[in-house]
Amino acid sequence: MNVSQEPVEYCFENVVKSCVKVSRPVSLKAVLYFLLVFTILITVFGNLLVMISISHFKQLHSPNNVLVLSLANTDFLLGLLVLPFSTMRAVETCWYLGSFFCRLHTTIDLLLCTVSIYHLCFIAIDRYYAVCDPLHYTTKINYKVISLFIALAWIIPGLYSFGVIYSKVNDQGLEDVVVMMTCEGGCLLLFNKLWALLDPLNFIAPCVVMIGIYAKIFKVAKKQSKILNKEGKSLSEEDNKRRANQNREHKAAKTLGIIMGIFLVCWLPFFFDVAIDVYINFSTPPVVVEAVTWLGYVNSAFNPLIYAFFYPWFRKALKLIVTGKIFRTGSSNFQLISQ
Repeated sequence: MNVSQEPVEYCFENVVKSCVKVSRPVSLKAVLYFLLVFTILITVFGNLLVMISISHFKQLHSPNNVLVLSLANTDFLLGLLVLPFSTMRAVETCWYLGSFFCRLHTTIDLLLCTVSIYHLCFIAIDRYYAVCDPLHYTTKINYKVISLFIALAWIIPGLYSFGVIYSKVNDQGLEDVVVMMTCEGGCLLLFNKLWALLDPLNFIAPCVVMIGIYAKIFKVAKKQSKILNKEGKSLSEEDNKRRANQNREHKAAKTLGIIMGIFLVCWLPFFFDVAIDVYINFSTPPVVVEAVTWLGYVNSAFNPLIYAFFYPWFRKALKLIVTGKIFRTGSSNFQLISQ
């Protein structure tokens, strides 16, 4: 009995040692392109709206919001510079842009994801002082300190990403594996046993710090709420203002804690895969690698949606932007937050 076999497709039909291309129905490709392009649009335009809101409205000009602005800028750049090319690779299962751009794309990808981690860590530190030491918050957290945070959030990941990828320390000792797995149309990033430990640590260490800080914040916030509730009827006007301010800080800390939690859920599978892949002879199916990678990418689309859901000021700013009212004279002075 003759068994018909489907012809094997290659990324480059006339090139020796071309990667095998996964054959997918046109309908499946269309669905994948729709979902991934939709994710890109939410990431780019959602974070762009956050950037416009904080930059335009003077009431939102605060050290904390400068950090949020910088985080939105990072996610915006990820959606603009990384995701379109990752979409092509995910759907077509081939990399058509050559080895030079593969290395550059991988470096920028690693850079921006690591920058996001550091931003969230510094935002947690900012919230710690806002909730746990409000009397000294404005002296300890000012624009100069925030500028230092942002500089460190870019410099450290920059040195790490470009240093690791372009020095090739991540695949030292894996030369035979690299030769065996390399083909025209592929874009691989492999980690040896040492870097399979160090790279996830670059994610885990800041996350442990953030979890510890937010645990302390919520403990202090709960204690403050109990004290204010006991004094509720005897509060002066000044105390009521302080209470309202503390409630805003608590809500902001809670919202940013949710952002951090979603970040953990989205990126943990990817770093888990990085940590174990070398020990299972790099046998993780490509579709699984793409799935956990895109789960991480989706995190950058979540943040604007969280702002829209939890922050009334963002919803007001969004309405003003969409209706074109920000082009009116004096629109930057609109009050978005109740005093």
